[in-house]
Amino acid sequence: MTEQHFDIVIIGAGPGGYSTALRAAQLGKTVALIERDKTLGGTCLNRGCIPSKALLTAAHSAQNIRQAERMGISATLQSIDFGKLRDFRTSTVETMTKGLAGLLSHRGVTVFRGEAELRDVHDVHVAPAGGEAQVMRSFKAGVEEPVGSELTIKGEDIVLATGSRPLPLPGNPFSGALIDSTQALELDTFPSSAVIVGAGAVALEFASLWNAAGCEVTLLIRKDRVLSSWEKRASMTLTRELKRRGISVVTRASVDYVDTGANLGATVHYRQGGGEEERTAYGEVVLAAIGRMPNTDAGWFASNGIELEERGYVSTDAYGRTNVEGVWALGDITPGHALAHRAFEQGITIAETIAGLDPKPVSDETVPQVVFSFPEAASVGLALDDAKSCETIINPQETAYPMLSNSRMLMSGEGGSMTIVSGAMAGAPDVPLVLGVHIVSPLASDLIAEAEQLVGNRVPLAAAARLIHPHPTFSESFGEALLKADGRPLHTR
Repeated sequence: MTEQHFDIVIIGAGPGGYSTALRAAQLGKTVALIERDKTLGGTCLNRGCIPSKALLTAAHSAQNIRQAERMGISATLQSIDFGKLRDFRTSTVETMTKGLAGLLSHRGVTVFRGEAELRDVHDVHVAPAGGEAQVMRSFKAGVEEPVGSELTIKGEDIVLATGSRPLPLPGNPFSGALIDSTQALELDTFPSSAVIVGAGAVALEFASLWNAAGCEVTLLIRKDRVLSSWEKRASMTLTRELKRRGISVVTRASVDYVDTGANLGATVHYRQGGGEEERTAYGEVVLAAIGRMPNTDAGWFASNGIELEERGYVSTDAYGRTNVEGVWALGDITPGHALAHRAFEQGITIAETIAGLDPKPVSDETVPQVVFSFPEAASVGLALDDAKSCETIINPQETAYPMLSNSRMLMSGEGGSMTIVSGAMAGAPDVPLVLGVHIVSPLASDLIAEAEQLVGNRVPLAAAARLIHPHPTFSESFGEALLKADGRPLHTR
């Protein structure tokens, strides 16, 4: 068995793993990146963010055709060429993953394809990935060479970025027409009817996608609104807008079991509002989108003494250090928002900390959350209740902006909401800051970037309100909302 040495060995090539690799290599470290999939990028590039947004981009076109009549344009959606749509999705993914491979090669990162297992803390054993006879290695993008049937890679520091996988319904493993998000992305056609169990980003994005394509969608949610952990106005607005589009939202639903049977489709048996009466919902497919579970159940997590929390997440400090010296963890296997951009920033923080720099740790309060539903939803920072419960915040305030007073919003025919949370810190009681922003709107995913800068940099509300927003744009609504929060409303009361 051959042996190789690197400064940093990273297990998992998703956004957190590859950002660690790129930044560490930039800082002069020798880096090995191990991935069991045939392509780099993890769930995000291959089975999540990128392919799903490619399909949502296509669905927006279908939605625009249906809305055209409202503006005097006569147009109809005749059909969907699912072959071309599949090619659009796969080519988008292929372009992104090849670009990533080229970037890693350019930075001098050595990529291994195989199944990794941590042994003796600083030794990583690599075996061939599913069905392969050899561990593969590449220095140049797209050029692999076999390096043996097993390999040991030694690293001064080990970074765990093993990601997560879809969580099945209790007692109902994925089978037949009961599918997870990966299988949903791989469908050759859109279903004619679908039941979606869940109220988070994945559930709402597929509900919007399939609904826009003409699918009859039933959404079963446990609470009285989608995104129930979000700021209340935003989650209530999005729930209303989904219903307005024809999605059947069944609230306070508790699933008993899913009958996939011998025939096509599946039937969900559920109860509503704590009642005893059993109800059913049938779909050509049933998508379970109730969350994800961390990939930390491999035996080597325990054998190396890596501390896990109750639900299987790796315990770390603010910089990604685990309880085992020289072992770091990031992304979906750590507590917090399971988001690609959070993992990406965690990777940069870990690489810089290992290199002896002094980066700021990632704060979940400044991690934007985005749902690419129709309309989009985005949130960053604190909701009012969070601010009120924080002892260091003085006089927290909530400002709601009526989105339909924005001209572009009015033109879109969409409904939406915007809420700004502000308040002063104990050390500067006379200087209110922007503490949180919560948006439901077209382009909310882009609008939240400015909000994150204000929240993350603790920008005073008065200074934020003086920033100029171009007219007429959706972003102008954010400027007007800041003016209102600062006590100087112009286009609103």
